[in-house]
Amino acid sequence: MKVSEAPKTATSIIVRSSSNARITQSKNPFLELMRRLFRKEEVALKAVEFITLIEERQKSGSPLRVDEWEKTMELLEMNRSSFYSMRNKLLGAGMITVRGGEYRLSGMFSKDLMDMARWWWTAVLGNDPESL
Repeated sequence: MKVSEAPKTATSIIVRSSSNARITQSKNPFLELMRRLFRKEEVALKAVEFITLIEERQKSGSPLRVDEWEKTMELLEMNRSSFYSMRNKLLGAGMITVRGGEYRLSGMFSKDLMDMARWWWTAVLGNDPESL
């Protein structure tokens, strides 16, 4: 199996229960979110850079293409296996998607977290969904 074909169906995220550990309390919420996905600080920083590149290219009307992987790896200063591991984790989390050979930002990550939160709030805690 090629690195680019590795499974990318799910990923893990660190969840912290302390209110002072909330991502929105951070000076850099984006980096804090990536730190919850990636164990190494260096990879978290590269993930921020990769997502920012996808966002900028998407907004400019020239989306980042999957076949630009070599140039992207050079820009991020990553080897192939590290790049695809990071990319697959972002795909598995639903933060990015590949459509038509192009990387795009995705809202699936947000929808999944909201679904989990709503379920916990209503089914487990027995609260009114409107009070979430």
